[in-house]
Formats: sequence, structure tokens, C-alpha cells
Amino acid sequence: MNPPTTRTHLDANVLAGPLSEVFAVDITAAERLCAHCGDHGAFARLHVYTDGPGLIACCPTCQTLVLRLVRTPRGLVLDLGGTGCITLPAPD
Repeated sequence: MNPPTTRTHLDANVLAGPLSEVFAVDITAAERLCAHCGDHGAFARLHVYTDGPGLIACCPTCQTLVLRLVRTPRGLVLDLGGTGCITLPAPD
């Protein structure tokens, strides 16, 4: 699922708050590797679209869907199906 290129996106720093409910670390500081095109870089570089029922994040290079985050009455639904690989920084 590739979003149209005319949509306005935010960077993935907008996910810091919602993802803090799931992860104990700031995931936006992680490095990522796209499973589809191999793009490597900061998680915060993902393009985030907010015009749906939740938040979706796409690879900034190939626009492949990486993450979906939706709040429902039953809880927070997190789909990381297209994430590829995330490397969290090691603590000092």
C-alpha cells in the first residue's frame, strides 16, 4: 500500500508520544532499515500521515508502509509488518 505522493506528511517525531505507551525507550531515536528498499536511517525520518483513523508511517525513499498505529476502544493497535529492522541505541 503506497500512499499518493500528493499527501502531506510529518516526520516520525510525531510518533514519540503514542509509541511511548508501547516502548520503554524513545523509538524515534532508533536506526531503521527498510525491508523493501534497504533505506537506512533514523526512525524519525519516516513520513507519517495523520489523515486516516490512526497514524501510518512510510519509508521516506520508497513510501512502503512501515507502521500503523490506531487507538481503538479496546486499546492501542500497533502493526509493524513493514518495519524491517530497528536498532535501538545502547545505553551509556
